[in-house]
Amino acid sequence: MLETYLMEIIAFVSIIIVTLLYIIFKKSQSKEKETKDSVKTTTIGETQTKEDDEKITIDLETITPYTEKQTENQKQTENQQEVDLSDGTEEGSFGREEKIEVPVIKEEKSPKKVRIKRDVPPHEKITKDNFKEFVGTRILVAEDNLINQKVIGGLLADTGIEIVMADDGQDALDILKEDSNFTIILMDAHMPRVDGFEATRLIRANPDYEHIVVVALSGDTASDDIKKMSDAGMEEHLEKPLRMNALYDILYAYSKTKVDSDKFVEVVMTKELNGDKGLEICGGDEGFYHEILNEFIKSYSESAKKIEELLNNNQIEEVDRILLDIIGVTANIGADRLQNIAQELKKVIQDVEQGNSLKILEEYNKHLEQLLNDIEEYK
Repeated sequence: MLETYLMEIIAFVSIIIVTLLYIIFKKSQSKEKETKDSVKTTTIGETQTKEDDEKITIDLETITPYTEKQTENQKQTENQQEVDLSDGTEEGSFGREEKIEVPVIKEEKSPKKVRIKRDVPPHEKITKDNFKEFVGTRILVAEDNLINQKVIGGLLADTGIEIVMADDGQDALDILKEDSNFTIILMDAHMPRVDGFEATRLIRANPDYEHIVVVALSGDTASDDIKKMSDAGMEEHLEKPLRMNALYDILYAYSKTKVDSDKFVEVVMTKELNGDKGLEICGGDEGFYHEILNEFIKSYSESAKKIEELLNNNQIEEVDRILLDIIGVTANIGADRLQNIAQELKKVIQDVEQGNSLKILEEYNKHLEQLLNDIEEYK
């Protein structure tokens, strides 16, 4: 019986053994896998730990220089703040203001001297002695008429004022090139070569002459004429004949002085000669006044004949120039009637009809002869 089932028992036992072996194998494989997983996990953990350590190391290396750099920047900022404060930056400013350096452009300009014009206080009639208050003042006179030169020179003689004469505008410019130490230029408007207008424009264009006051000296008193002088750069205007009070006021306005007064000298008047007026213009110096009168006789006793000759030759511009001189000179000596006739003649010489000019010229000659007689009687 046993033999009958032996084969089946062996087969059954074999299956059980195989099953057990299979189970043991599976368990063994499972444990091995778990061991590998554990090892892998450990390896990964260690690797991660190393990476973390390395990251931490890297971060520390990165942080340390940055911190040091930040500290240096803070120090630089603090130093900059100290510098800014030393430069005048207000303490407590919020934020850091960036300074922008703006390049400074230096303008090359010629230095200009500032002139101060003072108001002239009221004063009595001025005499020659009053001009001694301006001792040391230097005046350049651009005047082509010899008598006018003598009037100005004599008026200011022995006052301590230095006068330099120029015969025309070009002469004045040449003098200024060598010596520009003048306070005032008395500039005649009408002169040969370079007239007063052009000379003044050239003077005003030169910064080296900025300190000099240019004063027009002219018998032209119309508003258009005054504007023309002003446009040329003439800052003041003195009318011919030159009045002592007017000249004194100009000198006072641009010089340091005090107001003073003195007596006025009076002389006897004739029909054609206002000696009181002429002597006033000459600063009360009667000897000098006589000298000017003699100069008038010498220069203009034949002026009527000279004008007639020029008119006949149609030399109108030359007649106009002579009459302008006569108007100024007669005003200087106090010959008011002859001055008025010369002014009237100057207006009509441009007319086409020459008869009007010749008629007034006859009147001029009549008063001229009377004036010459009065001068001789006065002297």
